[in-house]
Amino acid sequence: MGIKLEVNGRNIAAEKGETILSALNRHGMHVPTICSMKDLSPSGACRMCVVEVEGKENLVPSCSFPIEGPLKIWTHSPRVLRARKTNVELLLSNHPDDCLYCERNGSCELQSLSEDLNIRERRIPGQRTIHKIDKSSPAIIRDPSKCILCGRCVRICEEIMNTSTLDFAHRGNELKISTTLGKALNYSNCTSCGQCLIACPTGALIEHVQFTELEAHIHAPGKLLVAQYSPAVAISVAELLGYKPGTDLSGIINAVLRRYGFDFVFDNSFGAELMIMEQARLYHEHKKDGNDLPLITSSCPAWIQYAEQYYPDLLTHLSPLKSPQQMTGALIREWFPQAMKQEDKEIISVLISSCTAAKSEARKVEMTRKGIPVIDLVLTTRELARMIKLSGLDLEQLEPELPDAPFRSEGSAGKLTAVAGGEAEATVRTIYAQSAGTEIPPSKLHRFRIHKSFREMTVKAGQSEIRMGTVSGLGNAVALIEELLAGKRKLDILEVMACPDGCVNGGGQPITADEKLVRARTKAIYDLDNGSKLHAAHANEVIGEIYREYLGEPGGKLSREMFFTMYSSREVLL
Repeated sequence: MGIKLEVNGRNIAAEKGETILSALNRHGMHVPTICSMKDLSPSGACRMCVVEVEGKENLVPSCSFPIEGPLKIWTHSPRVLRARKTNVELLLSNHPDDCLYCERNGSCELQSLSEDLNIRERRIPGQRTIHKIDKSSPAIIRDPSKCILCGRCVRICEEIMNTSTLDFAHRGNELKISTTLGKALNYSNCTSCGQCLIACPTGALIEHVQFTELEAHIHAPGKLLVAQYSPAVAISVAELLGYKPGTDLSGIINAVLRRYGFDFVFDNSFGAELMIMEQARLYHEHKKDGNDLPLITSSCPAWIQYAEQYYPDLLTHLSPLKSPQQMTGALIREWFPQAMKQEDKEIISVLISSCTAAKSEARKVEMTRKGIPVIDLVLTTRELARMIKLSGLDLEQLEPELPDAPFRSEGSAGKLTAVAGGEAEATVRTIYAQSAGTEIPPSKLHRFRIHKSFREMTVKAGQSEIRMGTVSGLGNAVALIEELLAGKRKLDILEVMACPDGCVNGGGQPITADEKLVRARTKAIYDLDNGSKLHAAHANEVIGEIYREYLGEPGGKLSREMFFTMYSSREVLL
């Protein structure tokens, strides 16, 4: 039986023990909050969600006030609005006035709250504290002067990503968010996953923007500008350009990038399918060796960074493959100039990704060829949207175009890698065909798509069984790995994605707290797969041609030289 609440003169029902904020949100009533995070225990730190409750002398934080009986509540009384306005004015008292230049201009929650509360002047002057901007990380820039101490980055880093790179330091007026010993991010255990960027309400944490560096290369003589973009980018950039969430804009992206000045544009679904072919070969070798632990995927650079720091004994069970973008980057750097007869030009290789960790990955020594990075610049989905707006092109007037040959795929296996579980599903399709001698109906794996952080499934392929699993969110991955190490669970292949829900929710994606948008991106990828006629990587003729003409065979000498990498234990400050 529900508990009766009277809210602003309207009667609603609530459950005993739930918070006022939860009940209000469930009934479509909006109360602003900064510190509250879905599925995490309330902290009540920001006091922005205060409401007036009859019989209570003080305003109460709705995010942490449990409902025990009938209540009479006002969410926007004059007293409540004054309190919220004062809270925001206190936050603004020592906040920088550089909104025009801030990366989060237009997507800043503090800016939105100020507008909603009609704050048009600084009434409370505060003493400005000079902070040094931390630009040490290739992926993330930290500007403490814009931090409002909401603690969201601390909580997501500790409770969701299990990394604890950031934490509160000092007390009282000296309170701040810091890394261990106050060192720069590149000294820390940060995996560059970028989930703190998504969580941060202001510009205190932003990606290391690189798209401005393109200006020196656009239309430059003697240079060949080549771009590759990941499947998650194609269905998420729409949100930033005014299209319906989940709209596949890959054809428009191809057209825009060519007009912007790129000579060749590739869809990195090709690289993902190349990785699947190599991974299927590794699976059979891993299974033949009788390993107790599964073959663990290596396509997520944030996960690899985490494993090298915390699970050095697990490294021999990681797939030795580079990520799809690095595999494609290696081909672009070494094979493509010869194939296109462009050896006389300097290649500028650009990756457009949903992953901020790809920025750090591109600078790793292990990813270079002869000491030279195979990818020069890494842009996020957000940076791509800014590029498109800067181009001045009318997208409604553009006709969709295909990506360039030879790195393109007409199938959907590579696109599946954008969602958690997609890489495992696409890899099992190829493993099944190699083991059973026939194609697996894609619908047979559809129950693997349930929306859970961890899922597993056993598929019978001929005389063998494939025990497949996927986990997303580093905190969930740690719990699962401990079970595997303790022998409490058995798997043959395990996909690990650092970001919850996979690349569709990567650190470089559009900033949103709306879970429905992430679901829309996931659905868009599954719709592409369901509507495709080509579901398996091994059925892609272009992949077969690359192996016949250049690579030889999956796991062959050239593949190992170009696509395999080594892992090593990394010691960092915690």
